[in-house]
Amino acid sequence: MQSRRRRTHATFFLLLVLHVCSAGAVKAADMVSATVLVKDSLTAPRQEATIEAKLLAKGILHNSPLGGEPVELLVNGVAAAASMTGGDGRALLPFVPTAKGIVPVQVRVGTSPRVSAAEAHANLVVWERRTPVLVVELSSLIEDARSEGPLSGIGSSFQDLKPMADAAGELAKLSQFYYGIMYVATVPSGADAFAISADTRNWLATHKFPLGFVLTLPPGEDALGAKIDELHEAGWKSVKTGIGRSKVFVETFLRRRLEAVLVPEPSKGDAPRKAKVAKDWKDVRKKL
Repeated sequence: MQSRRRRTHATFFLLLVLHVCSAGAVKAADMVSATVLVKDSLTAPRQEATIEAKLLAKGILHNSPLGGEPVELLVNGVAAAASMTGGDGRALLPFVPTAKGIVPVQVRVGTSPRVSAAEAHANLVVWERRTPVLVVELSSLIEDARSEGPLSGIGSSFQDLKPMADAAGELAKLSQFYYGIMYVATVPSGADAFAISADTRNWLATHKFPLGFVLTLPPGEDALGAKIDELHEAGWKSVKTGIGRSKVFVETFLRRRLEAVLVPEPSKGDAPRKAKVAKDWKDVRKKL
């Protein structure tokens, strides 16, 4: 009799364990797989930065925003801020750095009953406002830049594009002791600025370009010009030199009486008046 009771209890316990495990498996299967995307952020020491992140549900045809979900900011592996995503999947995470430099940051999904773990990385760029800044058009770094617009250098096969000879090495020399590098990546019509930001960082890292601030903008002079004006009004007066491939990029600087270098050398007569022209990246430093 006791042996039968023990067998009954053992069977009941086994069924209970199987039920709990099955429920856990169903719950895990019901969790939404997500993607986190993060943009770079620019600030000065002891000035609040806002790290902007976006949470998307992975889908077969498209990614839809996930609102009402917790996200956390980690700086040097330490939790620094927390927020909830809005209806568009975006979240703003504040942080005040104390020293200059380029700080890697991480944004991850917080404790959520609905969304599975996911994370992404970006850079918090902390420069003194007097730091000389080189604004570099992304397409000027690409060997065969295919563009949808005058500032564009990114397409669906962006990661397959090769860098121009010497571009990474020359920018590394310029950034080593003097310049901060601001990379301008254009967001083609219909593309996601967060995804373009991530793709640009990955491409730059793959080809060993120096760390810098990745700025995403819509195509055209208006967006670039407005951003330069905004930076100047915010105290970034040292943003005064552009290196670009397109006339629109270079002329945007020239119209503000700022320096601009066109690279590579265009066909005869195609360079804007007053623009400095570098035949290749080896020649760029001579023009600055």
